[in-house]
Amino acid sequence: MSAYGHQVERMNSTRSLSGGGSELRRSSFVLESGFYITSFAATIFVAALAATGLLLITLLVSLAMMLQSCQSSHAGIIQLQNINDEYNYCKLYSLHAKLNNLERHNFPSLCKDLAMKYIKEGQYARDLDSTKSVIEDYFNSVRPSDDGLDVVLIDIDGIFPPIPHSSNLFQSSINNCILEAKNLKRMLVLRLYMNLHAGGWSIILLSREHGTRQNVTINHLLSAGFRDWSSLMMSEEDEESTKGNECFARQRNVIQKKGFRIISIMSSQMDALTVADRGIRIFLLPDPIFDKFKQQRRA
Repeated sequence: MSAYGHQVERMNSTRSLSGGGSELRRSSFVLESGFYITSFAATIFVAALAATGLLLITLLVSLAMMLQSCQSSHAGIIQLQNINDEYNYCKLYSLHAKLNNLERHNFPSLCKDLAMKYIKEGQYARDLDSTKSVIEDYFNSVRPSDDGLDVVLIDIDGIFPPIPHSSNLFQSSINNCILEAKNLKRMLVLRLYMNLHAGGWSIILLSREHGTRQNVTINHLLSAGFRDWSSLMMSEEDEESTKGNECFARQRNVIQKKGFRIISIMSSQMDALTVADRGIRIFLLPDPIFDKFKQQRRA
């Protein structure tokens, strides 16, 4: 018998024990599924989960802030649009009053508060600067003649207005704004005057004031920095009995009869700018509408 046969016989002899009725007892082994990772890998995995969570939280916060910023931006645009609409409405209303000489015309109440913001928030200063740029662009393209007969007329009324004292808080605020606006306007006219004078232009200053106030007006001009003007023309009649357009028409006629050529007229009032000669370049200087409110209070 081979070795293989002996081995089979030994295996069969173990099948029954103690009388041959007992079952063969066998050992059982169970294999459980799973995986094993090191502590270092587990640390990296947990850190990655934490970083991902933090990133998601940061993204949510950023989206919330962007949404809030967008809402605030849209609210600001709407509010700015409303202010611009009101400003344009009041500006057109003021221009309409100037064109039709509506000295005692009642302005809308919303224009009163807006007129103060117009100055305090710097819009009036920006309008003055824009006007100055337009005027300078024109005079950069032209030169005075060698004969010295080309002249520029500048209306100086409204630059040195008396500011009445008022105990009313609202009236005092308006008066302060009027003073600020007139100072800005005076600075604009002075800069234009100095630039024109440096460019060789002859300048004639015009005023609706009666000639009896000439010395006072000259002192105001000198104190403000005006020097070496060609002429100062004032009204020869009572201010209340003469309309502004008639006064300026007579002054222009006198200038032209003396052989001068009027190249340009600058004023913030329409009566000084109503001329038929299309060869004269006219510039309307920005002017706040406080004067209209003051006339309404006087009325």
